Amino acid sequence: MTATKNTLKTASDLAKNRLYLDCYKFMRSDKLALPTIPDVAFKIRRAINDDKANNSKIARVVQTDPSITARLIQISNSPIYRGRRKIESCPEALTRIGLKSSQDIITAFAMKAVFNAKSPIIRKKMQELWTHSSYVAAISAVFAHKTPGFDPDRAMLAGLIHDIGVVPILTYADRHPDILARPRDLLETVKKLRVEIGIQIIRQWDFPRDFEDVISHAEDWHRESGDAPDYTDIVMISQLHSFIGKVDNKKMPIMDELPAYQKLVSGCLSIDQSINILDQAKDEIEDIRQMLR
Repeated sequence: MTATKNTLKTASDLAKNRLYLDCYKFMRSDKLALPTIPDVAFKIRRAINDDKANNSKIARVVQTDPSITARLIQISNSPIYRGRRKIESCPEALTRIGLKSSQDIITAFAMKAVFNAKSPIIRKKMQELWTHSSYVAAISAVFAHKTPGFDPDRAMLAGLIHDIGVVPILTYADRHPDILARPRDLLETVKKLRVEIGIQIIRQWDFPRDFEDVISHAEDWHRESGDAPDYTDIVMISQLHSFIGKVDNKKMPIMDELPAYQKLVSGCLSIDQSINILDQAKDEIEDIRQMLR
């Protein structure tokens, strides 16, 4: 009986939620404004994926954006990639980092522009969303670095996009400030539509198909997906770590009981040990967060 009442209450609340109704309607009719990757990042991704392209040709495309070029060179000289000599040119940076990793890093840079709004209230929420997403991305990169078989840069990008479906909802609210009649309207809309909208964005951006699983299951704490860990597991556990000290522990699942956690640590680490890994890598995490800023 209680479950039925809760269902009816939710349906009633949604019927009063203009933000949800509008976003749902436009999403279904493909008229909801989805964010687009900045043009320079799209051109770079296309160049890197061109089988006929070489480092020099790709570097010419990258160098059309001096800020991205400078940051790529900076990263190639960071502790994560640092070699015996200092890198001073874009082609050298691409060689040291690798084309696929460079593609993920450049896309991550460009994504910051997507998290933007005009009204102070929505702009603040966009900033909070970016702060959370970039923190999860940084932790994901560190866990991937510690876990054999995973690419830290791909894990970083996966962490960065796990909540991308929230962006069009905030953008719509930004364009229609009168529509937020109740504070709960935004929370309800995000909860109901985040995944479906996020998957639409990933497909439009032509991102890897397994990123759809990241969006769908980033908070599916008890997800069972076989014996081998995947990027969804990394993002999920990274997100739980990002909540430490910010969310009431009683509202969070017990981490070392989760299938994703067991797969990532193979049952050999305790929660304290996994937290220690992040504590030991706090400089690396902060470097990644600064890079994304």
